[in-house]
Amino acid sequence: MYDLYPKVFGAQALPLKLGIFHELVANHPDLLEAKALREALGQHTRSTRYLEQVATGVQRHDLQGHPVEPLAPEHVHQAIMEVARRDRTANSPAGQAKLRLRLRNAFEASGLSRGAYAEQVKPPLEAWNALLDHAYTEDGAAAAKREALLKAFESSGQTLAQFADMYGMDLAHTENSLEQAKQDRASKQSE
Repeated sequence: MYDLYPKVFGAQALPLKLGIFHELVANHPDLLEAKALREALGQHTRSTRYLEQVATGVQRHDLQGHPVEPLAPEHVHQAIMEVARRDRTANSPAGQAKLRLRLRNAFEASGLSRGAYAEQVKPPLEAWNALLDHAYTEDGAAAAKREALLKAFESSGQTLAQFADMYGMDLAHTENSLEQAKQDRASKQSE
């Protein structure tokens, strides 16, 4: 597979678009035996390096390595949980913090409300539900900090550069936080 499609089966295992099996069979009817291909794709998509990429939430790719469709939130969530299950350090405080951050980032990237996200990912174990609840809480705390920063900026009457300098903050990080706070605010107003 690497020889035929190095961009998706190379060193970085990109998430594959849905229906890739049928496309491979159609493209190479004499070269690839369907049963062997199904087994090979199954091994590939269950590998930790593939799941690591899915867990980051990058888009699905076609055989030429072009992004073609977003990953479903439940696929990202399942990959995060499977990678954590395989990780020997997952039960350490640092491992738990890393897992919560990944869950929080996946939830935030989904653009879904808490209820819609939970309905889509349907965490199967109570322990996973607790981790997801903790990630939701952390996301709410981060949103509250961003909102407080936005209110302080709006009431300061200063330029972005002056405001960031006054608080000893990185200009790019401050700008990003303020933009995210504006998006959070707009999202709340549209609900």
